[in-house]
Amino acid sequence: MRAASQLAPDLPSDLVTDDVCETNCVHPEAVRRARAALPSQQDVDDASALLKAVADPTRLRLLSALHACELCVCDLAAVVNLSESAVSHQLRLLRAHRLVAFRKEGRVAYYRLLDQHVNGLIVSALEHVRE
Repeated sequence: MRAASQLAPDLPSDLVTDDVCETNCVHPEAVRRARAALPSQQDVDDASALLKAVADPTRLRLLSALHACELCVCDLAAVVNLSESAVSHQLRLLRAHRLVAFRKEGRVAYYRLLDQHVNGLIVSALEHVRE
């Protein structure tokens, strides 16, 4: 059996441990339960795309700002210190992934998080890294 450091040579040595099975054993009932719990491939692909959209630092900052309150594009640009054009581009991507919604009031576009699921995703991610 190869050492864990040989299996993951690109990881820093303080993150590589030997917490691996020292013998090859499969627990059929556990494997069956885990396979039964797997989401469909389409759900995995969609969730992965959603998480990739949230994983971008600029988009996460925009979503975090929208967690506080509804904001117009101009306000969002001021909050994250980007051009309105750059913010609009990122918001289009977030809308395509159903993370934000907007409304027009005259010539002003206001954005908000789409629903409580998005709110929970942002809160959970940030809470997790702060623990």
